[in-house]
Amino acid sequence: MWKLFLPIVIAIAFYFIPTPEGLSNNSWLYLSIFIGLIIGLMLEPIPPALIGVIAITLVVIFKIGPVGSDKSIISDGMAIKWGLSGFSDSVVWLIFSAFTIGLGFSKTGLGERIALYLVSKLGKSTLGLGYAICIVDFILAPFIPSNAARSGGTVYPIVTNIAPMFESYPDKNPRKIGSYLVWMGLASSCVTSSIFLTGQAPNPLALSLISKNGIEVVDWLGWFLSFLPVGIIIFILTPLLGYFIYPPEIKGSKEIAQWSNEKYKALGKMDKKQIYMIIVALIGLILWVGASFFKINATTTALIMIILMISLKIITWQDFLSNKSAWNTLIWFATLITLASGLKNMGILDFLTNNLGKHLLGFSPLFASILLLLLFSWLRYFFASGTAYVTAIIAIFASLAGQIQGANAQEVMLILALSMGFMGIITPYGTGCSPLWFGSGYVKGAKFFLLGGIFAFVYLAIYIIIGIPWIKFISSYLNFH
Repeated sequence: MWKLFLPIVIAIAFYFIPTPEGLSNNSWLYLSIFIGLIIGLMLEPIPPALIGVIAITLVVIFKIGPVGSDKSIISDGMAIKWGLSGFSDSVVWLIFSAFTIGLGFSKTGLGERIALYLVSKLGKSTLGLGYAICIVDFILAPFIPSNAARSGGTVYPIVTNIAPMFESYPDKNPRKIGSYLVWMGLASSCVTSSIFLTGQAPNPLALSLISKNGIEVVDWLGWFLSFLPVGIIIFILTPLLGYFIYPPEIKGSKEIAQWSNEKYKALGKMDKKQIYMIIVALIGLILWVGASFFKINATTTALIMIILMISLKIITWQDFLSNKSAWNTLIWFATLITLASGLKNMGILDFLTNNLGKHLLGFSPLFASILLLLLFSWLRYFFASGTAYVTAIIAIFASLAGQIQGANAQEVMLILALSMGFMGIITPYGTGCSPLWFGSGYVKGAKFFLLGGIFAFVYLAIYIIIGIPWIKFISSYLNFH
């Protein structure tokens, strides 16, 4: 019960703190509700989707959140229209579709077949499986600018088929192997999202928004070279870090590899539905990789895959309707995206950055850049997706970068932009694939936040120590002025 009431108590107590000058009472009320939401998501006394629905209902009742909430009277219709706006977000439907695509791998047995093959080759070591997940994501990342699509279409179905083979389920023996593999799925996707400009959609979006503020940063190659040393280090470190911080109970053995090889051979030849599933997956992969050529959005591709799966009887319409995990994630993520947008609408982010900007004066360019990076990184707690995060604050930080005396604004903004991928690990809602892995149930809310904080801290420390000096060194090649 204390987990249920603590978020409410904290939100109410926060609201009764005197409202800072520069914020309205409505803004302060909105921030109080949002803080209660974050605490609730950390403690998880009830399902996360329900927490999101409660928070969105509260702000709709109080008619706060939409643009103009502090300047005009918001009607009931305007408030609820804004409150439900997250359900029209394409990222929400991409994640939802990924769950359904994963169902196709599971129901046809194709996921089990792939999983058995991987285990037969790499099952001698659970750590080896961790590296296999990372390598798959690394290969796909340059071509699929959506970590949700990569995870949902390729990695997630494999991971969620490996774990049950060792009687590791979300509600039974999750630490046996499932939790480690699920965490590697998230961590690897976040790392590769920073390595490549096309590793996640918010990366090119950020560069576009930065350029609109008069700061041109880098192209695809420049991005890759700027992150290269840090990318190599954290890519190699990630499976090891998870292995020691959140160790699986099963370390792997020759017997497991032998058993999985025998099971794989016992499956025999692939049936029609498995072949159809491979074809659908390849069509999806081609359309995702060639999105710019085919002019088809990643979410549209995912919906096409679902239609094909139902048409080819890989899954039934009833399977689609009864996929509780998918619908739960749809509701949860849609409410969070809306709530995150309200922070910008209510002037809260502008207030934070404007007040902190004046404190950057007087610091050396390097120290001020690091302070800005820390602020930019930890503000991630307040955002339900990388896209919402970039849209809301990147322009504000571009303005702050220009205020640092003696600093090169191009350098500063590149330092900030490169961190966006790996910092997505910080919360179960921080990047496109996060709800997918969190929704698997293998890593619970409090543990998810704890692991996210630890990994984010390690990544950020390596980035500050190695990445920033490297970016300054390579800036002459990047033609910064």
